[in-house]
Amino acid sequence: MHPAQQVLVWSAALVVSAGGGWLAVLLVLRLASRSTDAGRGRSRTRGPVLLEPLAQSDGPEGEGAQLVLRGGTWIGLLERVLVTGALLAGQPEGVAVVVAIKGLGRYPELRENPGASERFVIGTLASLAWSAGVGLVGHALLT
Repeated sequence: MHPAQQVLVWSAALVVSAGGGWLAVLLVLRLASRSTDAGRGRSRTRGPVLLEPLAQSDGPEGEGAQLVLRGGTWIGLLERVLVTGALLAGQPEGVAVVVAIKGLGRYPELRENPGASERFVIGTLASLAWSAGVGLVGHALLT
C-alpha cells in the first residue's frame, strides 16, 4: 500500500473511532438508562433479593454519575484513539495498558458511587467495542 493511502487509512480510522465512538457510547448509555432495572439496587436486608428504587439520579445517565465521572468524555475520546491506534499498529497489548490505566485511575471514585460505576462499565465496554472494531477493520485494510 502506498504511504499516502496508509496515512489516509490511519487518519480516517482515528477520526471514525473518536467521533463515531462518542455517538455509540451516548446511544448505549441512553438505552441502558431506559432498561427496567436502571437506577435500582439490591435491598440491604437479609432474605430474598429484592429490588428497591434508588434516587432517579443514580442510574447510568443520572446527575450523580455524571458529576463523579466528569472528564469522562475526554478520557473516552483518548481511550478510543489509543485503542484504535494500538490495533492499527499491530500492538493489541496496548489495549490492556489503556484499560488498566483507565480502571486504576477511576477506581476510588467508582467504589463510592454505584451509579457512576455502572456508567463507567457500560461506557467503557461500548467504547472499547467500537474502537476495537474500527482498529481491526483499519488493520485489515493496511495489511
